[in-house]
Amino acid sequence: MSALPFTTSVYAARLERAAALAAEAGFDGIIVGPGPDLQYLVGVEGDTIERLTALVIKPGITPTIVVPRMELAKVRSTGTDELGLIVADWVDGQDPYALIAGTLPEATRVGVSDSLPALHVIPIGQRLAVNLELATPVLREGRMIKETAEISELRRAGTAIDAVHRRVPEMLRAGRTEREVAADIAKAIVAEGHRTVEFVIVGSGPNGADPHHEVSDRMIEDGDVVVVDIGGAVPSGYNSDSTRTYIVGTPEPSVAERIAILVQAQQAAVEAVRPGVTASDVDAAARRVLSRAGLAEAFLHRTGHGIGVSVHEEPYITPGNELLLREGMAFSIEPGIYFPGEWGARIEDIVVVTADGCEQLNVTEHALTAVGAASAPDESRMDAKV
Repeated sequence: MSALPFTTSVYAARLERAAALAAEAGFDGIIVGPGPDLQYLVGVEGDTIERLTALVIKPGITPTIVVPRMELAKVRSTGTDELGLIVADWVDGQDPYALIAGTLPEATRVGVSDSLPALHVIPIGQRLAVNLELATPVLREGRMIKETAEISELRRAGTAIDAVHRRVPEMLRAGRTEREVAADIAKAIVAEGHRTVEFVIVGSGPNGADPHHEVSDRMIEDGDVVVVDIGGAVPSGYNSDSTRTYIVGTPEPSVAERIAILVQAQQAAVEAVRPGVTASDVDAAARRVLSRAGLAEAFLHRTGHGIGVSVHEEPYITPGNELLLREGMAFSIEPGIYFPGEWGARIEDIVVVTADGCEQLNVTEHALTAVGAASAPDESRMDAKV
């Protein structure tokens, strides 16, 4: 019985499309190592190890998966037999690169997935006697446009992580460390329907000014602004990613005003999403709001990234990216503002491009949300008027 999260026909169609795109790009074949691309194409999960596992896709020919015999049972459990893949297994002492070369005789142009390491890329290139190229332009095309089943899984992931954010106020309070709060959040991520915890960021006070701060033993204090950025993978392997910003107690007026502007910037970017606009257009929508408020220099990163079987994938919502958005693309909208040594804030939703706009997969309160402190007011949120 296949352990694939989707039907065999879904994966068969993905393989067929990848082969067609490879041919269109002029490749004689593409080689896909363990990582998000292999997971997307055939449902095989796992990381690259010193023993080579690789899928070879050649236009017009049945795909071959080269796999160490000790990994064979795991690979077969994903449904490679149902997909009709040729399985070329090998044992220590044999040359797996010769197996790769045997599937691509007389090839002159071959692409490799970007997750395949030099450990394997160099000997493959030597065996084939060709200069290998990145197959990213081929592989990203399939993954960027989500199928109906993928969007359903991203909705599931979004609902699950929203449930965790609704529980954050009961965990986050003065007197606890970031690490203690993060441990509770990690448990909640699994309890609310995720298979794995991919990351937990709890950035309190000055730590929130570091966009990729994770956790520390810093004690959360009354008055702290706290960035909580969390995500995990649901059983199908599709990911959630959502950020909200909290205040322990009562915010200073200037802090509340700046975060209210950030919320406006995030909403402006969401409203800019529709087919035919560029990724750069969406990024610019957030920056315009922040720039008008004098906060342009406080925004340190891109507005968003694609999401699916990987937390970060294409399309990237960055300045200068002229990629046209298309229906079915899924990505984050997450502007932030950061003040080193003081505090930071970020608001993040996952959106899916629809025929005339986008669907937001995260719907919890976007405004600065008050949580426990001795001086915390009765109000559960702070809507500054600016």
